[in-house]
Amino acid sequence: MRKTIKIPRILKINWVENHSVNVTFNNGESRIIDFYKVLKSIGVNEKSTANILNDDNELKKVTLRNNTLSFDNVEQFITLRNGQKEKVPFEIGADILLKHSHPEKSEFIMQLGKMIREARISAGLSQQDLAIMSGTSRTYISRIENDKSDVELGTLKKIIEVGLGKELEVRIK
Repeated sequence: MRKTIKIPRILKINWVENHSVNVTFNNGESRIIDFYKVLKSIGVNEKSTANILNDDNELKKVTLRNNTLSFDNVEQFITLRNGQKEKVPFEIGADILLKHSHPEKSEFIMQLGKMIREARISAGLSQQDLAIMSGTSRTYISRIENDKSDVELGTLKKIIEVGLGKELEVRIK
């Protein structure tokens, strides 16, 4: 049987500051990438042309290309078959960036976990009760309530409407 390989991709650059880049990956997570750690892990040293990315002003020149971070300001060349050199952007694979990042704690996710916990307690339900009623696991309910896991909209709907007997309302402001 064929195994599906999930390749991380970056969909959006949210912000760049304090030598960190916040991006949204294709799994929906916003994550913060510490570029000091990334550059060290890929062997960038003082002699490397990519060392300029240790300067926040140079790091801010990042663009999104081919679903990863790309830097045109790093002098990097490849040699073509005919012997000519061609300048190419410096890119770091999204898999490396994912590995050296951590999830951003969004205010919405933290509030969501708190709201679910309060509604569950108000309804007199244990995490196990809510999990059984909504078709999830107690561990998953705990992870949501403690801001350790994102929740898919379909699962959130089951937890709120089936498990808690409430109505889910989603608004975009």
